[in-house]
Amino acid sequence: MNYVWDFGILSKYSHLFWLGIGWTMIYTVATILLGSLIGLVVGIIRLRRYPVIDWLLIAYIELFRCTPLLVQIIWFYYAFPVVIGVNIPAHVAAMTVLSLYGGAFYAEIVRGSIESVARGQWDAARALGLRPWRLLRLVIMPQALKPMLAPYVNQSVTQLKNTSLVSVIAVPDLVYNATLINADTYRPLEVYTVVALIYFAILFPSTLVARRLERGMTYDKA
Repeated sequence: MNYVWDFGILSKYSHLFWLGIGWTMIYTVATILLGSLIGLVVGIIRLRRYPVIDWLLIAYIELFRCTPLLVQIIWFYYAFPVVIGVNIPAHVAAMTVLSLYGGAFYAEIVRGSIESVARGQWDAARALGLRPWRLLRLVIMPQALKPMLAPYVNQSVTQLKNTSLVSVIAVPDLVYNATLINADTYRPLEVYTVVALIYFAILFPSTLVARRLERGMTYDKA
């Protein structure tokens, strides 16, 4: 195969690559923050074990964890507006689904990390007369942050990769802009090689941080 690589042709499309990177980072940061908030609230509420509420929260978590994110995005953007009779803008659909999806995973990270704190710490805090919220905020959460950190970073890295799926509903992220460039240049090998390298440059440092955190946790337990 005598394919001649030509990355130079992509130089005039650099603004689209930068625009895609910008939107990708905006969606990543925004959905991590919103997902973290959702996960924190859901994870803490699940600790209380209210029968009906707990069942609903488990249903939410399992629904988003056990169905493909791509299907969720497509359904929410195309099918849900038919159900409610209201059109949903692409950026709203993308932000909502990514946040709920991330929140389902963050909720289990929060719940599992809090429940990993030794029962004696809970009993000691109650013996001091601390109310539930102060007990959680002052005693339990500081101890839960350590086991929470590594899986939280890993899930956040995954969240960045997941943003590439919003291109299917024409959200102008990096992958969507790459399709526009490819449609204009007919150079898919060069275009998607550049996209892969951009994702690698962003994600690789994050995975190193997550790996270091995991090693730190292992050494602490040893």
